[in-house]
Amino acid sequence: MRLSRYFAILAASVFSLSAPLAAHEFWISPERYQIAPGEAILAELRVGENLSGAGYPYIPLRAQQHFVLQNGEKIEPNSRLGDRPALNIELASPGLAIIVHETSNSLLTYRDWEKFRAFTQHKDLTWALQAHAARGLPETGFRESYRRYGKSLVAVGDGAGTDTEVGLLTEIIALRNPYTSSLSEGLPVQVLAYGAPRADAQVELFARSSEGEVTVTLHRTDAAGQVTLPMDPDTEYLVDAVFIEERSGTNEGDPVWHSLWASLSFRTPS
Repeated sequence: MRLSRYFAILAASVFSLSAPLAAHEFWISPERYQIAPGEAILAELRVGENLSGAGYPYIPLRAQQHFVLQNGEKIEPNSRLGDRPALNIELASPGLAIIVHETSNSLLTYRDWEKFRAFTQHKDLTWALQAHAARGLPETGFRESYRRYGKSLVAVGDGAGTDTEVGLLTEIIALRNPYTSSLSEGLPVQVLAYGAPRADAQVELFARSSEGEVTVTLHRTDAAGQVTLPMDPDTEYLVDAVFIEERSGTNEGDPVWHSLWASLSFRTPS
């Protein structure tokens, strides 16, 4: 690949995932969530709102982790710079495939206090507003770093298996298999941060029906970091949970906040 094309792809990726989209969701978007053994899993990396967003190519410098876990085996896809969709992999064995993608850090400069306020209110992180003022930080010109942690569940063949903790700094785990379990009473999920349950955390649930209608509902985890989410058949779901941490901002231009975004996507059978 020509060096000029490399930098063009990298620049486009960095720009597209930078400040204007910082408050938007990131998720892994498979073309199909149920496939036969030997068929290819094709999955985009998306950033957007209400399950609508552009897909972006695979950029090694922008990917901290990029793998598939199936039947206890970690499979590294042969993704190359500029690949779109970012994931194209064939799995010969049946079972539940857990797609994982962790981005590297991105930086955002807030030039409008209202954007930070709106972000923290949307994600139920308003404690950060008081903390920001208490630290004597400016209302404009400050920086936030952020990192995305995406998972997606795809059924290969019978799709048997269970979602599991994969070691991300924050992640969402489906406590039942959405392809093989009864979801009449909903799907319990658990939200983790640094391997521990996130209690009393806001969980945002995006649901797209077979007719294309998208609805968004808010839920909260219990003391064990768990919440049961309502489910309908033949519906694509994105589960999203975000938290934010203080950073020292020791040197000029250093971030004073760091946000961590967890997502989980899947589609219920008909």
